[in-house]
Amino acid sequence: MKLSSLGDILHNLPIVWDLRSRLPNAQIDWVVEEGYVHLLEPLLTRDGFQGIDRIIPFGLRRWKKKLACLNTWRELLVFKKQLQVVRYDYIIETQGLLKSALVCALANKSPNAVVAGLANATRYSGYEPIARSFYNQAVQVPDDCHAVDRSRWVMCSSLDWPLIDRTNTPLFYPESFAQKLPKLQMEGIKKPYVLCFHSTAREAKRWSNENWIELGKALSSRGYQIVLPWGNSAEKEMSTQLASQIPGSFVPSAFSIEDAFSIITGAALAVGVDTGLTHLAAVLGKPTVEIYCDSPRWKTEGYWAKNICNVGDIESPPSATEVVKASLTLLP
Repeated sequence: MKLSSLGDILHNLPIVWDLRSRLPNAQIDWVVEEGYVHLLEPLLTRDGFQGIDRIIPFGLRRWKKKLACLNTWRELLVFKKQLQVVRYDYIIETQGLLKSALVCALANKSPNAVVAGLANATRYSGYEPIARSFYNQAVQVPDDCHAVDRSRWVMCSSLDWPLIDRTNTPLFYPESFAQKLPKLQMEGIKKPYVLCFHSTAREAKRWSNENWIELGKALSSRGYQIVLPWGNSAEKEMSTQLASQIPGSFVPSAFSIEDAFSIITGAALAVGVDTGLTHLAAVLGKPTVEIYCDSPRWKTEGYWAKNICNVGDIESPPSATEVVKASLTLLP
């Protein structure tokens, strides 16, 4: 049970592999917000590959906007029916919010089912204590706990396993997945290119425009095209402003999560603030520079590969010089 958001779902992926390696014949289902289903589709069980058996879409964000609509309640009933097709022996709830705990309550459970979730908040993460009342196993985790480690902590406790720690490198997507991705041809993007994910939902997590321009000029002068994605009109305007000051840079049209996989795998490098698309680059195995400005590095840093550089920290954003140096270290 991990409903949202992009980065949180990515950091929850390793427990699918942890479960599958130890329980090869288990039925593994995942409830997720409908907008993030594409993140899980590469892990579906098919053609001899064993991963997630069922993805169960949850439309809460959309349903909340149309609670007076009869169709919303029909869809809720369909969702409940999907949850109850399988009788679950273990429900692992790693979000710690009331909305995900309520889904636990709706699920069809065996008489002695374990419903495990967080007993406490971790620093700088959302948590609603009322969620504990829906678990029969509340798992205490360290206050300063990386998102990947936190999910593993809850999973191992629920199954009474020794903790799977960082000596077991977390896996995210099948090794062959990135190699089989279709090559997305987006007009205006030229190889080699560097993706710069400057946008984030929280303004304090942004890196300054001056720094992005200095980085962009340094990489552009070495023959790399700077590509500046965006997610809404305000972010598009910011991308356009940055592009006007970085020679040869490009602002692409809007693209979906599905397209993001191909765009990221085609890049020479991804540089970004603490946001979902930056984390997607890191879990796909791309050379990635993760920039931390107003969130703690320990919470989401990419620690599983040598081609990930984590720079800056909470209230201590890195200088442009630091990020340029990290980028050049990772570029061919």
